[in-house]
Amino acid sequence: MAKRTGSKNQILLDAAVKTFARTGYHRTRVADIAREAGVADGTVYIYFQNKEDILISLFQSLMNRFVDELYSELAQCINANEKLEKIITYHLTTLGSKPEQAKVTQLELRQIDQKINEGISKPLLSYFKLIEEVIEEGKEQGLYRQDLNTRTARKVVFGGIDEVVTCWVMSGKPYNLADLKESVFELLIRGLQK
Repeated sequence: MAKRTGSKNQILLDAAVKTFARTGYHRTRVADIAREAGVADGTVYIYFQNKEDILISLFQSLMNRFVDELYSELAQCINANEKLEKIITYHLTTLGSKPEQAKVTQLELRQIDQKINEGISKPLLSYFKLIEEVIEEGKEQGLYRQDLNTRTARKVVFGGIDEVVTCWVMSGKPYNLADLKESVFELLIRGLQK
């Protein structure tokens, strides 16, 4: 099993984000990531088995950090509406401040094979669970409709945020992604409320 910790591991993951964003996952070679990280090609294989392993590890690392930090942010919120607004704000602000990461997560990860898809599904499911918890909380607090199907609502919430980020990445226009947070929140909250 490949090693997964340490500063060299993080340097390689950071280099992978830059390289995948610049040349695309399929055109990137492990040697390109090594060069971006300033290490010998063989060093990469101390930490990762292959390019697929790098992409899976990269997404797992990003999503685990994203969800952990978001849970901390949500702990400061009073109700489900505040939490939903925080999710939207955090998602748009985080990816808006990291355009290379956004390009990899929004474009490169959509063009992958089943093996990689299986490797990235667990951390993504933790984000889905977080959104579903907020929707359920909103129902319990009487803020959201009781007849609301939580899983469908989560798909709409995540899908809406995700599409806004994808359009931003694909547009190549220099607008502030976080500026859209209020519009996205208003649209989504109207579908959830009583």
